[in-house]
Amino acid sequence: MYWTEFLTVALIHLLAVASPGPDFAVVVRESVAHGRRVGNWTALGVGSAIFLHVGYSLLGIGLLVSQSIMLFNLLKWLAAAYLLYIGIKALRARPAAGAGAAAQVDKQPRTARQAYAAGFMTNGLNPKATLFFLSLFTVVIDPHTPLWVQAGYGVYLAFATAGWFCLVALLFSQARVRAGFARMGHWFDRAMGAVLVALGVKIALTEMH
Repeated sequence: MYWTEFLTVALIHLLAVASPGPDFAVVVRESVAHGRRVGNWTALGVGSAIFLHVGYSLLGIGLLVSQSIMLFNLLKWLAAAYLLYIGIKALRARPAAGAGAAAQVDKQPRTARQAYAAGFMTNGLNPKATLFFLSLFTVVIDPHTPLWVQAGYGVYLAFATAGWFCLVALLFSQARVRAGFARMGHWFDRAMGAVLVALGVKIALTEMH
């Protein structure tokens, strides 16, 4: 009965999650720098944050945020500050010395908790994600759709997001890929840092429509 609506939600989500953004940049950087395990934990953090967006959308809090300039700006500045923080840290990456260059990507061990938190905060604080889920649950999904069905959509969105970024982590944590990035050493870190800073600035300039 709700298959048409579900397929519409799934297609919109696929297009949104596949487009490069803060989540993609963070998962790629963690996977290249620390390997598949850390990349997967980052991906799980991103996927878990979807439950946060779905939860407040179902409760109507997303509508409140979208209508309150103060709340929207608070969320926006928190997200921008976080991306700028990790971006500037990456921009300050130093070259590795001689034979240690290949090990540049592994010089700072990353715990599962840190990786998970990085993914969760990157997605959870993103005001564009707030607006995306708000529009999804107020425009695309019929308000008369039972709450349990809408919650089911949310579970799918969370698992699909985590699954997608686990695939991204798998790709960018391959030995050949990591070795190639390692040869670029600190330049890769700086490039990713520039991307994260640019995304942080872009979010900071986001206006509520």
